[in-house]
Amino acid sequence: MIGRKNIVFGFLYLVITAALGPYMVTQLHPDVGAASQERQQSMARLEKLEASDFEEDLEALSGEEIARANTEALLAQSAYDNTRAPIDGIKSGPHAHGNLEALLNIAVGIALVFIAVAPMFKQVISWVFIVGALLHSGVLYLTQFGVTLGGLTSVLQPIGPPLVLLGLLLAGIAAAMGWRGEPVRD
Repeated sequence: MIGRKNIVFGFLYLVITAALGPYMVTQLHPDVGAASQERQQSMARLEKLEASDFEEDLEALSGEEIARANTEALLAQSAYDNTRAPIDGIKSGPHAHGNLEALLNIAVGIALVFIAVAPMFKQVISWVFIVGALLHSGVLYLTQFGVTLGGLTSVLQPIGPPLVLLGLLLAGIAAAMGWRGEPVRD
């Protein structure tokens, strides 16, 4: 069964990508909690001042004190946004794409069971999906960990998405040529 390797790869890759996302968020960027707490304190103070008509300890604040409180809140918000940016990049980059590419490999592996075309054509489709996933989201994960392979990751990563698209095209062509409603022996 030619699609078997895609199914096995897809489930194993899904476990890896699903586990690496939260690990990277919590372990590689631990300063988010402190930035979040500082932002919350600054914003809470500013909200309290606004609710009390900019009085603190029953005394009206000067324009300079109000501006200082506002600036502190804005800087805390900016610091929080800056610490969140890498996390959002992980979630929208390698984590999301890795999960999707794992599921695509599972789906194509199952689909290949029901497609009657030349075994070599099915092998090409199978390997294109696996290599496409590794070169796209796999290389994105490596770069998040600071692995550049001597600059090779910047050369390899752009190859992955077109390979996945090529795999989708080839799988569509194969399905149009030889889709069967029952498993096919290769």
